[in-house]
Amino acid sequence: MKFVNILSVASLFLFVVVTGEVFFKEEFNDGWMNRWVYSEGKTPYSSWGKFVASPGKFHGDPSISTGLQTSQDARFYGISSGFLKSFTNMGKDLVLQFTVKFEQDIDCGGGYVKVLPKDLDQKGFNGESTYSIMFGPDICGSTKKVHVIFNYNGKNVEWKKELRCETDTLTHLYTLVVHPDLTYEVMIDQVVKESGRLDEDWDFLPAKEIPDPEQSKPEDWVDEKEIADPEDAKPEGWDDEPEMIPDPDAEQPEDWDVEEDGEWEPSRVPNPAYKGEWTPKMIPNPAYKGEWIHPMIPNPAYEEDANLYVRGDMGFVGIDIWQMKSGTIFDNIIVTDSLEEAQEFAAATFNAVKEEEKAQHAAAEEEKRKVREAEQKRLEEEQKAQLEAQAEASEEEVSDDEDEDDEGEDKFELSREERLKNIREMKRKNRDKKDEL
Repeated sequence: MKFVNILSVASLFLFVVVTGEVFFKEEFNDGWMNRWVYSEGKTPYSSWGKFVASPGKFHGDPSISTGLQTSQDARFYGISSGFLKSFTNMGKDLVLQFTVKFEQDIDCGGGYVKVLPKDLDQKGFNGESTYSIMFGPDICGSTKKVHVIFNYNGKNVEWKKELRCETDTLTHLYTLVVHPDLTYEVMIDQVVKESGRLDEDWDFLPAKEIPDPEQSKPEDWVDEKEIADPEDAKPEGWDDEPEMIPDPDAEQPEDWDVEEDGEWEPSRVPNPAYKGEWTPKMIPNPAYKGEWIHPMIPNPAYEEDANLYVRGDMGFVGIDIWQMKSGTIFDNIIVTDSLEEAQEFAAATFNAVKEEEKAQHAAAEEEKRKVREAEQKRLEEEQKAQLEAQAEASEEEVSDDEDEDDEGEDKFELSREERLKNIREMKRKNRDKKDEL
């Protein structure tokens, strides 16, 4: 009888561990619009953006890959959906997991989701609405991080760690796991990227210790590590040379008028012989006591909270983001108290299509590469043809110039012969005149 009871207890324990409970699951298949409610009302800068169901440009089985895609640029997006039932994670693990794809090669926009309290006004849901958890990637300029923000006692407390998010155009799986022992893990594509403790990586509570307000640094405390050497003296003649001297190369202008311009003075230049201000060398201070450390005392405002991991009654999942360039696809959202449940869901969705998506993406990138290379080759050939045409035109111009130069030389030679002929003729006439005389 005792043996049977042990087996029954063990079987019950195994059953609880394996099954877990799923509070929310969404694959954005047929009928998703009946499960989600758009936010309404005014936004700070524009009208609300619209989501569309799409698997994206590169994907596996469309029935698995189809998700919720932003479709309009420069828009705020707000939409939410209710849990199967509200719950609190008291005494349980809390797992939030989803996929997101920045297909548009995003430059500025969010890719995170929020878990929201059960009293949410869905139509009034916006960036000011209270949330329990905000988790996921955020990209804007140089900011490329994963947010993990918890609401604690009405205050949104940010993660002190910095984790870079994925920035390519493929689908990635983001998983947050919070345990009752105050530990947590953040996974990307089922690989743990960060882990730690809630009470160390978020400032939920005041510091355990504070500087003792009754204590202050003693007036005679010496915290200068070095002092001027009392044995060191300024060398004789150190200050004999001035910092600036008249420029030895300067000359008085020739048109300088003393009566009108006054006495001429050369400009001044730095003196190469000037040694600067003298300072004694420094030596270790024999009276140095070290850096004074303020004594710490227990913080009376600190109160340990073993329930830091607990989020109050949660009832909705929401997407509240800004996107400058649309195209982000959200999919495969699950909220559960079992990592095994989340992993099984990932196996049936994310893992089932990721290789086909990568293959299509790689093929498209290869085609883009070929197009770029063909275009580059065309431009190079076009440039080569232009250069050859320019070179040929230049050769023709040079040939024409040479022909013109030859004609000019011929004319010059003819003119010189004519002048010589005239000179010889004049000399002949002069000789004839002399002979006549």
